[in-house]
Amino acid sequence: MERIKVQQLNAHIFSMDDAGEAVGYLVVGEKKALVIDTMNGYEDVKAVVRSITDLPLMVVNTHGHCDHIFGNIYFEEAYLHPLDMELAQQHSCFDDFVSAIKKRGLRMPPFHPIEHGDVIDLGGLTVEVIHLPGHTQGSILLLLREDRVLFTGDAINTHLWMQLETSSSPQDFLQALDKVMYLKDQADYILHGHYGQFLPVSLMDRLREGVLELCRGETGEDQDYPYFGGGAIAKQHLYDGGKALIVYPKK
Repeated sequence: MERIKVQQLNAHIFSMDDAGEAVGYLVVGEKKALVIDTMNGYEDVKAVVRSITDLPLMVVNTHGHCDHIFGNIYFEEAYLHPLDMELAQQHSCFDDFVSAIKKRGLRMPPFHPIEHGDVIDLGGLTVEVIHLPGHTQGSILLLLREDRVLFTGDAINTHLWMQLETSSSPQDFLQALDKVMYLKDQADYILHGHYGQFLPVSLMDRLREGVLELCRGETGEDQDYPYFGGGAIAKQHLYDGGKALIVYPKK
């Protein structure tokens, strides 16, 4: 099954688009390569990666949701923030997933903890881990210092889910976001988990404004609509001229 479309974005970064449902990335250094999120697991993402590089591999998941971790089944191990370990375990126990990988003779490999401030040396490239609780409590960002690129998973994007039981409140997320706004001085571009092209780092400012609107109660029928998805009763708050949205719990 061929679902993953690969695109080289610069000298070191490849995007891996899994049928438009999720996007993972490969960062290739001189001594090691980093796989950022492994998507849905339908196609052998390791084989895709091996068509690009034969360097030793490290897998890091930006958070514990199924569409970012299920492709771990093709690897020996993966790294995840400790606060999302339980969430990843819950998703790994979904009945359909367990049945499917059992039939294929595969299994989920162990997760190892990765923490805020950790630095991954790929040889000529360094990637720093930054914790940003919000979408999930263990969501992380990965800053590729030399290329000034920030990988954000689902923590920063233009269609942000904050309605889940494991999501932060808008107020708590605003505080967490303010702590990482310094990254605007260290990155020029964002690559997130559902759009495999460079976006300007100014997305952080626009997202902050949208979250601030929620915190201030600046919502209304002209910019907030019912949202169906993710197993929760929710609403979607449009911001940035209607080009982006935040999904939040309906009270």
